[in-house]
Amino acid sequence: MSRAFEAAQVEKIRALNDAFRKHPYAGLGKVVMTQGVNMISGGFAYKALAAVQAFDRFDRDNDPHGEHDFVSVEVDGQLIFGKIDYFDREMECGSEDPSNPDVTTRVLTIMLADEY
Repeated sequence: MSRAFEAAQVEKIRALNDAFRKHPYAGLGKVVMTQGVNMISGGFAYKALAAVQAFDRFDRDNDPHGEHDFVSVEVDGQLIFGKIDYFDREMECGSEDPSNPDVTTRVLTIMLADEY
């Protein structure tokens, strides 16, 4: 699958990613937290999810494709990454058209930076 999407597709992908990231349990995709995130106590997983949801400082350096599919934030002194990947509806391979939610399952993985 090529990363070269048409401008209109990128706009749709970005809007879908923003909606999913901000409302991850609204049926728009699946959320996965790594073992490293889950092992830190004190509500760390909740704080990590909240930080990923709140992130909105996308620019050319951290979002070169304009899809808003990757977040890097610090939570309680830990660098956290949030990455959205696009799978087909059966979760067997990559989505052929991430701008079409009818054929795409989004997966947001929240991880410690050293787990990337």
